[in-house]
Amino acid sequence: MTVKELAERLSLKILTQPDDTREIGGCYAGDLLSWVMGRAQSDDAWVTIMTNVNIVAVAMLADVSCVIVAENAEIDNDVVEKATEKGINLYMSDKTIYQLCVEISKLV
Repeated sequence: MTVKELAERLSLKILTQPDDTREIGGCYAGDLLSWVMGRAQSDDAWVTIMTNVNIVAVAMLADVSCVIVAENAEIDNDVVEKATEKGINLYMSDKTIYQLCVEISKLV
């Protein structure tokens, strides 16, 4: 499943989608950035409530297919700009981390 298909199925708000054909291989939930760097797998959809600019760097290092910010956590415009600049797919949802992970696990 591609990130574009996932965004459509889960009604995610698209903040950036520079690579809508990126495949999703799994799901990872985590808010401790160093933990995510060491444990998220390449092509995972990363679900978090973290919204600082460092999520872009972690997404790049972990090579995740996208970052989904749960619970409508507020994201500053500088984070969206950095994600755009670095080619990171960034989405937002009003659903909880748990709800998103359950739904993603059913789809991929």
